[in-house]
Amino acid sequence: MGTSSGPKLSGMQKQVLSLYRGFLRAARLKSPEDRRQIESIVSAEFRRNSQQVDRKNFLYIEYLLRRAAVACINRASPAQASMVAPFTGLKSTSAFPTTRKTTTDITSIASNGGRVQCMQVWPPRGKKFYETLSYLPPLTREQLAKEVEYLLRKGWVPCLEFELEHGTVYREYHRSPGYYDGRYWTMWKLPMFGCTDAVQVLQELDEMIKAYPDCYGRIIGFDNVRQVQCISFLAYKPKGAE
Repeated sequence: MGTSSGPKLSGMQKQVLSLYRGFLRAARLKSPEDRRQIESIVSAEFRRNSQQVDRKNFLYIEYLLRRAAVACINRASPAQASMVAPFTGLKSTSAFPTTRKTTTDITSIASNGGRVQCMQVWPPRGKKFYETLSYLPPLTREQLAKEVEYLLRKGWVPCLEFELEHGTVYREYHRSPGYYDGRYWTMWKLPMFGCTDAVQVLQELDEMIKAYPDCYGRIIGFDNVRQVQCISFLAYKPKGAE
C-alpha cells in the first residue's frame, strides 16, 4: 500500500509553521481554558494566512499570529495586559507576558532606525579583531564588572574561556563570513551555575590569568534554558598583544 505525502512547504511556510507550533508549546503552560482559547485563535490565524506565504508578507503574518495570542491573553488575564511586549516593527518580540525592566544600559537598548546614539568604536584599520568589544579601548575593571552584571541580570550563566595560541579571529576550516572561525577556546572551569555576583566572576578571571598569564581570556553568557551562548567579550589580552 503506497503512502501519500503532504504538499511540500516553502521555506517561508516552514517558518510560519514553526512559529505557530511555538505558540502552541507556550500555550501548554497556561490554564486549560486559556490554552484552548490561544490554540483556537492562533490556529485560525494560521489557517487563514499560511497558504500563500512569500518574503513580503511573512512579517505581517508573524504579526497577526502574535496579535492573536496577545489579544487572547488580554481577555484571559486582564491584569497581565501591561506586561505583554508590543509588536514594534521589525524587532521580534515575545507574544507572551514578560517582565519589563527600565535600564539605561546601552547594550539593552533596541533600535531599528538608529535612534540611539551609540559610542563610536576605534577605527579597525591596522587592528586585530579578537572578540566582541575588542575594537574599543581595553575595558577597565569597573567596566568588566558592569558587563558581567549585565549578563547576570539577563539570567545567563557566566563562563570563562581561554586561548593560548590564536586569540584573534582567523579562517582555517572555512572562508564564509560570520562569527564562527578557526578558534577553539578552552573552558577554564565548569560554567558558574547559580552565580549572582560579578566579583566572583572577576576572581575566577584573576585565577585564570595567574595560571595562564600568556593567554587570551573571554567571558561568555550562557542561556541554559535555550542552550545557546548569548554574549561573549574579551576580558584579557597578554602583555604585548596588539
